[in-house]
Amino acid sequence: MCGVVGIVAVHPVNQLLYNALLLMQHRGQDAAGIATAQGKRIHLSRGTGLVRDVFRTRDMRNLAGNMGIGHVRYPTAGSAVSAEEAQPFYVNAPFGIVLGHNGNLTNAAELEEDMYRRDRRHINTESDSEVLLNVFAHELQQAVSGLTLDPDAVFAAVTVLQRRAKGAYACVAMIPGFGVIGFRDPYGIRPLVLGARQEGTGKEHILASESVALEGLGFELVRDIAPGECIVITEEQEVFSKQCSQRSSLNPCVFEFVYFARPDSQIDGISVYDARLKMGETLAAEVKASFPAGDIDVVIPIPESSRPAALQLAMHLNVPYREGFIKNRYVGRTFIMPGQEIRKQSVRQKLNAMASEFKGKRVLIVDDSIVRGTTSREIVSMARESGARGVIFASAAPPVRFPNVYGIDMPSRRELIAHGRTDDEICAAIGADALVYQGIDVMKSDVQGFNAAVTGLEASCFDGHYITGDVTPDLLDRLEEQRNV
Repeated sequence: MCGVVGIVAVHPVNQLLYNALLLMQHRGQDAAGIATAQGKRIHLSRGTGLVRDVFRTRDMRNLAGNMGIGHVRYPTAGSAVSAEEAQPFYVNAPFGIVLGHNGNLTNAAELEEDMYRRDRRHINTESDSEVLLNVFAHELQQAVSGLTLDPDAVFAAVTVLQRRAKGAYACVAMIPGFGVIGFRDPYGIRPLVLGARQEGTGKEHILASESVALEGLGFELVRDIAPGECIVITEEQEVFSKQCSQRSSLNPCVFEFVYFARPDSQIDGISVYDARLKMGETLAAEVKASFPAGDIDVVIPIPESSRPAALQLAMHLNVPYREGFIKNRYVGRTFIMPGQEIRKQSVRQKLNAMASEFKGKRVLIVDDSIVRGTTSREIVSMARESGARGVIFASAAPPVRFPNVYGIDMPSRRELIAHGRTDDEICAAIGADALVYQGIDVMKSDVQGFNAAVTGLEASCFDGHYITGDVTPDLLDRLEEQRNV
């Protein structure tokens, strides 16, 4: 999962891009990058680490111009994070293009081979984002007639790209002297929104992965970019858009609502916070059916994203809600950290249990999901060490039984605690007395109920259905082999 932003502004854009990336830091903590355009010149700064650590004062001074794009990354495909893997990526022809990508291509290997043999383009990293950039660049070169670049040429290039590239992608790109471009895959798996604001006598536009980036900068949310749509924002603030896919449908990734997105964001017309509240409400019905009244003394969330669900659980169960775990905000998300031992150690660094909220009580611990089980196992252990009389564990999402190939770092089946295990076996593995999961159909209904235009949800990590239709057992095996190298 990554975060992307593109802005065409009236004044220098560097600080706006920096602030937008800070607002989307939750989407990737491993690398960050900003590219700006000043006339025909592209300025690029990128590196590994948090946004605040990547960019220095001298970098910001060098990022001149009123137009630019930015990216925060954690790796979903490719090698370990390095400066070469940080985005945006740049290619010099045609015109000079920089691109940032959120998602994952399922046919990246085939495209890379095609790039080399047919299009005569060299891919220098293991990143599928560089592949995507080169596909776009090649198709744009084919679409341009003469030396003039216009929105129609961009739309023609994206139309062919969407036929060639499979998987999930929400992208922002920039061409100096022309404008900022955004496009989304035909299934709308990864989010992308458009915003605008009045700045003096002029108007400014922004594209971003989440609406929270818009609101924090004073932009108003105009709308979500539609699945298969491409949008062009010129240097003159003209906005052009076109549906570039012959077949498109809105199927956002449900894990955005479960875990990844900030609760104060709206994705495809759905409040993330409202969706999480609803999941807690329906999970409460499941807990009520499993445990008699008085069997639970207190509801305790795992901060941060499980709080809305835990609040609803406590209210509907009529039991106290307590903050039993205090979070160290300076430790990254554990399930996207590389290496099992690092994840295990970081749980204790990230969370500290307050013994007074556990001692002698039968506690219901609520988390947004259980992926590898590392966090869950350590949390149950911490609750028992703090004197809990009993530990019931509730997940606001169904069991994660299948790998995700659309941009979330869970591609290996053997790393998923629910893969090949029953609920009772999972309960025993994390050390809880009882385990309650949200139902798959209920979860989907909870989210889709907020927007009738959402025709489906990409929920492959829960139900094993890969919506793009090109994910085979051979592909999953190949991804696992690459991961284990």
